[in-house]
Amino acid sequence: MRTTQALKHISILATEGVFASTLMHAKDFFHMASLRHGKQLGLDLTPAFETLLVSPDGQPVQTFSGTSIAVDGALGATDIVILPAFWGNFDELCRKYAQVLPWLRQCHAQGSAICGEATGAFWMAAAGLLDDKEATTHWRFAEEFSRRFPRVQFTADKHMTDSDNLYCAGGTTSACDLYMYLVERFCGANIAQGMARDVLFEVQRNYCPGRIGFGGQKLHLDTRVLQIQEWLETHFADKFRFEDVAREHGMSIRNFMRRFQAATGDKPLHYLQRLRIETAKTLLSTTRKSIKTISYEVGYDDASFFARLFRQHTDLSPNQYRQQYRHKSG
Repeated sequence: MRTTQALKHISILATEGVFASTLMHAKDFFHMASLRHGKQLGLDLTPAFETLLVSPDGQPVQTFSGTSIAVDGALGATDIVILPAFWGNFDELCRKYAQVLPWLRQCHAQGSAICGEATGAFWMAAAGLLDDKEATTHWRFAEEFSRRFPRVQFTADKHMTDSDNLYCAGGTTSACDLYMYLVERFCGANIAQGMARDVLFEVQRNYCPGRIGFGGQKLHLDTRVLQIQEWLETHFADKFRFEDVAREHGMSIRNFMRRFQAATGDKPLHYLQRLRIETAKTLLSTTRKSIKTISYEVGYDDASFFARLFRQHTDLSPNQYRQQYRHKSG
């Protein structure tokens, strides 16, 4: 997981037509994380970082449902930018809020994580940040998004994407999964696991949350390796030999091993194991499937071997990992 400096500010963008539910969901979610993190740091109930609603001019905005919402200030330096969903004419919003796109470019250049929920991804794409990168949005706006931003690698079958510190979530539930990932990245696994236990465990998903944390390993120029990475994301649970994968993509096994590690920084087997373990972590925390079933679904017939491998990657057994996401009795 990427290391970062101490988290100080999260900025949640409020504009005309914003869905108040997505705006305040992000505000409450990260404020809860801030309180938990503050307590862990010995600050009692003092938040460890600021969670701010910001508008381009620092003035209140009228939401989609007509409610006027005050904000904490205007655009400024921040560690994380959250772009909630909105409803309205995007061209008019861009004209009205001309300062947003330069702000996003500056934030990204300074290392801020930027997250777009549903239509919020439009801001990232319009700023040019998603050019030649994978992205997604709410299914209702997929056609418009693809038409407006042809340079973006739009992915309709993924609910979450990450690439170069840029994150997209297709809707509310996937945004919750994405925010949980950011809490783990910036505040630590204990804070994330505590919040997941209290907030997420009863959420019923009709999809498997995407594997976050691999996007940075796709920022290379070896298109053949990228094709193999995408193939592995689909076939990670299948039985196959890397020799066959290499041959099907026009490479010898030696050339494949060398190019894959040079492009991604991982050996192919380790990359495959991470794909499987990250999927297993999601299944452990969001379903009640047995360890044996999960082992089989991610590609391991031997549940004992899977458990040993899981511990190597997480320092926890599958049962221990799951237990941290369950409501504790008493």
